Amino acid sequence: MGIPVGIDVRDDGVDPAALARAFAHLRWVDATFSPYRADSEVRRLEAGALAPADAHPEVRAVLARCERLRARTRGCFDVRATGALDPSGFVKGWAVEGAAAILAGAGARNLCVHAGGDVRVRGERAPGEPWRVGVQHPTVRDRLAAVLSARDLAVATSGAYERGAHVVDPRTGRPPRGVLSVTVAGPDLGTADAYATAAFAMGLDGPRWTATLGGGYEALTILADGRVLSTRGLAALRAG
Repeated sequence: MGIPVGIDVRDDGVDPAALARAFAHLRWVDATFSPYRADSEVRRLEAGALAPADAHPEVRAVLARCERLRARTRGCFDVRATGALDPSGFVKGWAVEGAAAILAGAGARNLCVHAGGDVRVRGERAPGEPWRVGVQHPTVRDRLAAVLSARDLAVATSGAYERGAHVVDPRTGRPPRGVLSVTVAGPDLGTADAYATAAFAMGLDGPRWTATLGGGYEALTILADGRVLSTRGLAALRAG
């Protein structure tokens, strides 16, 4: 997926083969959904070389989920926002969520899977100590904008500070203005990833929209003028 992926399991006795299966899952997702690989199903669908009905069931399920997210985000999460089919704004988080589920199925109860700005934690980093998830400062490389503390949480961040202006507002066809990054935390990483992408694409309209999310999702938005806006529930996740 063009990003480093790390897995941290704090339990003894977890079958090491589970780690291999988790990474194999991520490699399969990359091979299947990458918009950059000519032989991926996403690229073949885009080129008309693969009929939607013949796509892998997971591909059909992901695209159906993306369509529902498009409606939920008022069109601001759009797999065709750049003109070509690209579900990466959901798939990265969905893939990491799947890797965490594989590890949990093998008996891991205390784990962290991170891929770029997407993080999924379960359990504790040490007995009695929740995981601490840092939110990268969008303009100062060696600083954190916030630290979230949780035992079961998905955290996704969208911004232009790593990959440049790769997110566009489907309403204008241009990168958003006035916002540096959006972080969304909640129960599912694929959904959090899509919400963060959509809210970032909305630009200055994003904070008002994230205040309506519900479902256990909270958001933190850093504006270009330096202001930091967060939903009310995010304060409970902030580490002291």
